[in-house]
Amino acid sequence: MSTFAAYPLRLTFGVRRYAFGARRIADALGKTGLPDGVVAETWEVSDHDDEPGVVTDGPYAGRALRDLVRAFPDELVRPGWRGPHLPLLVKLLDASHRLPVHVHPDDAVARARYGAANGKDEAWHVVEAADDAVVWAGVRPGVDRAALRAACLAGDFDDVLLRYPVRAGDTVLVPGGVLHTFGPDTLIVEVQQTSDLSESVMPHDVYGRPLAPDAWAAAVDAALDIATSNTLPRPERGPEVVEDGLRRMVGCRGPRFVLERWAFVGEVTASPGEGGFATLTNLGGDLVVEGGGHTVPLERGASCLLPAALGAVTLRGAVGDLVVCAVPRDGDAS
Repeated sequence: MSTFAAYPLRLTFGVRRYAFGARRIADALGKTGLPDGVVAETWEVSDHDDEPGVVTDGPYAGRALRDLVRAFPDELVRPGWRGPHLPLLVKLLDASHRLPVHVHPDDAVARARYGAANGKDEAWHVVEAADDAVVWAGVRPGVDRAALRAACLAGDFDDVLLRYPVRAGDTVLVPGGVLHTFGPDTLIVEVQQTSDLSESVMPHDVYGRPLAPDAWAAAVDAALDIATSNTLPRPERGPEVVEDGLRRMVGCRGPRFVLERWAFVGEVTASPGEGGFATLTNLGGDLVVEGGGHTVPLERGASCLLPAALGAVTLRGAVGDLVVCAVPRDGDAS
């Protein structure tokens, strides 16, 4: 067997040009390498079939992340793990315009209805939000399917979905099976299970193109068929811990992933993963990440993956502001 070289992995990122986006990822975060025009999402750390990441530097430059996941599951993901793809997908998402009201399947529905390996739990960490930004997430208690369907076809969601204001620093954990949307003028870091399964109740597709009436009605029914969860998500702010110069705020902790916001000045050494891999997304000034004998630059708006076998890394920069995502030690890494 070949030996795995554990070091911070920079990856290529994919771009989605959905109608709800604009230029917030470039303008607010200063992310470079983006095309002109609308950029709704960048898939920062992705092992999805539709947007596979490729390592950009170091010993594995030019290797697809999928190849490394399959060749070195214990060293890259976590000891004992086996699966078809990296369990998490990390995105930057620009909701300059409110997202379509939509729903993702949970694991059971994804397997039964779509023949997929898993569904899509997700969490949004809000980087910035306008004063009128809101989250609609979860069906109000007592609303039956007929009332929900009528509201979807009327485009009137306030009476059927729960609505909360959001502000920078909030995190919203949304399991599969929950109808939801958020925006406008909101920028988030999203962590999710590796899946792109979704059903929308809107009269247009994600590019703003109108649907025929029959297709729209069928889409609403498909969405309501997979809206199976009784969970009622809401924006949360977790506890903060300051230790050895590192301030850690827990955004959310679920069975699929943990999301934290890290802040520091100068230099810190830490182990972001909980016995497995972790991802870093840089919201602050330019940093370097040192580990495994490699020093990797991480400019503002960029992300990297830290393999499980890497252990502790040193983070160095004038002002550190990171979103850190990992699979929880006692969670389900499917």
